[in-house]
Amino acid sequence: MMTQKAAAELLRVSPSTLSDQLHRSIERIRSGHRVRGLKTIGIDEISYSAGHKYATLVYDLERSVVVWIGQGKGRKTIDRFFHDALSDYQRKQIKTGCCDMSEAYMGAIKTHCPNATLVLDRFHIVKALNTAVDAVRKEQWREANVDERKALKGLRWLLYRHSSTRSRKDTRTLKALERGNNRIYRAWRLKDEFEQFWEYKASWAAERFLKGWMTTTMRSRLEPMKKFVATLRKHYAGVVAFIGTRITNAVSEGLNRIVKIVKNRASGFRTLDAFADMILLTIGDVDIPAQIPTKFRTL
Repeated sequence: MMTQKAAAELLRVSPSTLSDQLHRSIERIRSGHRVRGLKTIGIDEISYSAGHKYATLVYDLERSVVVWIGQGKGRKTIDRFFHDALSDYQRKQIKTGCCDMSEAYMGAIKTHCPNATLVLDRFHIVKALNTAVDAVRKEQWREANVDERKALKGLRWLLYRHSSTRSRKDTRTLKALERGNNRIYRAWRLKDEFEQFWEYKASWAAERFLKGWMTTTMRSRLEPMKKFVATLRKHYAGVVAFIGTRITNAVSEGLNRIVKIVKNRASGFRTLDAFADMILLTIGDVDIPAQIPTKFRTL
């Protein structure tokens, strides 16, 4: 992917001139465009500039494209998408909505998409569990003496790893915690056991497992893990909905990696318009290069 600066040098125009021309072209091509066939949506946010400037992105998870980009984050921003980009009929056609545990995004999907099943993103649930396990590690680190800390050093990223990516040596190191630090050991074992939840195909079996796992965890006397259980109970329906839909924000996470590459190549963007242009050009729901008349194409 060529940077705007490199393209401007090739065309012998200033980067600002190229950016303005690109923005006008993208606006013209998308001016008559309407979101179509949207049935499975993902919602996420990303920063695009220093100073905590954020944009909200809406994805079509079936087609793996970005359909909307809005300034800011939170309920007001996502409400604009549902009000401005979709008709009442289109909102009713959405069957599945996937997001993190943001009250703003969950509330918007429930309010605007009456026929949609809300699925909480697997990635963010696993992240919350990893955070709970790490909180147990931090508690033990603070209480440990100098010699005990030597044994705990380097555990953080090892505890985060999925069982399928650990070596035998890694597993032996973690199992040794049963004698060295039983609280971290118990947190790790609970995390490892939770991996089974994502493998179930039948909702009834997944729920039976989850309820048993939560009961065991509540008896563990590990406060960070108990707080995670409280989160699961609060969002129970959205967590279990994954089993029946198998929907995750994995597509949006992949698209987000592309978005971050776009941002990093430009070392950030001062305005959302410039950032949005590049996102829509690369992974938008309109094939913008295909709209260029054949006689003007160079490739």
